[in-house]
Amino acid sequence: MSPRRSASTRPGRAALNREVFWFVVIGVASTVAQALLYWVLRHWSPPVLANFASLLVVTVLNTEANRRLTFRGSVVRVLQAHLAAGGLFVLAYLVTSGAVLLFRHYRPTASPAAETLVLVPSFALVTVVRFTVLRMVVFRHRHR
Repeated sequence: MSPRRSASTRPGRAALNREVFWFVVIGVASTVAQALLYWVLRHWSPPVLANFASLLVVTVLNTEANRRLTFRGSVVRVLQAHLAAGGLFVLAYLVTSGAVLLFRHYRPTASPAAETLVLVPSFALVTVVRFTVLRMVVFRHRHR
């Protein structure tokens, strides 16, 4: 492949690199926020409720941050982006709640901090799926 041809692919690669960078930054911040919020809520509520509330708050903020920064060239409307993220919310809730409930089944006396540590890898798994779906389905039409 000639240098000129490979140069023509750079804008696409640069866009992907930028998207991955912002998605990772937002994802790490969201994971930390969700873990902390879950841990705080877990002191007053059962695991599934603490997970639901923390996931709901963080999903709304995460979706908006990704819409504005990660996929900023998109023409997807705000409501459309958040509705699509709602489907991902259901998946995330099932995966993360399943993880914490399974953990509590085997460790019924585990602390909220231990539950939070179990949730972090499940957040990471959901994040990979979330990026793929957002990039390939929700924000696939990036330019006007």
